[in-house]
Amino acid sequence: MIKEIDFSEVPSIDAPTTRYYDGEMFFADNITSVPNLARVFKVKFIAMVFCLQGELEVRLDSTLHRLCRHEALFVHASTVVDLVSRTDDFSCKICAVTPDAGFNFINKTLFDAAMQVHAHPVIHFTPDEVTLLEKYYELADFKLSHAETNYSRDSVSFLLRAYAYDLLNCVNSHLGQSRQLDMLRQGDKLFRRFMALLAVGTHCSRSVNWFADQLCVSPKYLTSVCRQHAGKTAGDLIALNMVGRIKQMLLYSDLTIKEIAAELGFSNLSFFGKYVKKHLGQSPNNYRHQNGYGH
Repeated sequence: MIKEIDFSEVPSIDAPTTRYYDGEMFFADNITSVPNLARVFKVKFIAMVFCLQGELEVRLDSTLHRLCRHEALFVHASTVVDLVSRTDDFSCKICAVTPDAGFNFINKTLFDAAMQVHAHPVIHFTPDEVTLLEKYYELADFKLSHAETNYSRDSVSFLLRAYAYDLLNCVNSHLGQSRQLDMLRQGDKLFRRFMALLAVGTHCSRSVNWFADQLCVSPKYLTSVCRQHAGKTAGDLIALNMVGRIKQMLLYSDLTIKEIAAELGFSNLSFFGKYVKKHLGQSPNNYRHQNGYGH
């Protein structure tokens, strides 16, 4: 079974280069140098890797991406990460947050930017943006080295959250979003909570009714909000999430097809096979072996 890394495990995995950890946010100097980090793993948190120099090739859910100098790679929760290769001179900074903290933005514009980087995970920054981000790191590093009181640690926490806010503002400008910082309306907040619930991935429900019950709204209202924000129904988004999980398990786990079906809450193997064929166009076995299973 593919190794899953929970947010609470991150400091122990990257102890040599950890700069800050408070249970919600984590900063490190260069996590790719950690010897006990598996090549392929699944993250249960949201992360951003900022490349200082060199290049990194990485697969996110089997899609290959190349990260170069002054680019950032965004990794969403429940993503399978495959560290394919890196140049000898590759160095980076990494910031990670829990899913709940990652969705905790106060305005609609920044939330929309956070959602869009899922489809476009590599962002190239301008020289001014690079300078801004590097200044944040320098100041945070100085304060962490001189954090002698609880008040100092609190100021570091606020500084790093300001950094995350400015970071998404930079991303927002590259994605062509409106510069107006609209406050989140109730529908926006509901959609944010729905996407966070999908990202957690600790359930196997494919029912709109189940998600609506968890969010204390009607299935009709949840579907209406999803159409407005994503152009898809709640059922469509639930299916996309489930299909993503199926792909991960078919390509990266050693479980049998029957075991995968049971793990994902399908009542029987036949139903699982029909579901996979409907969404992937082929049987689970064919998909597994035609897409580099065990690469």
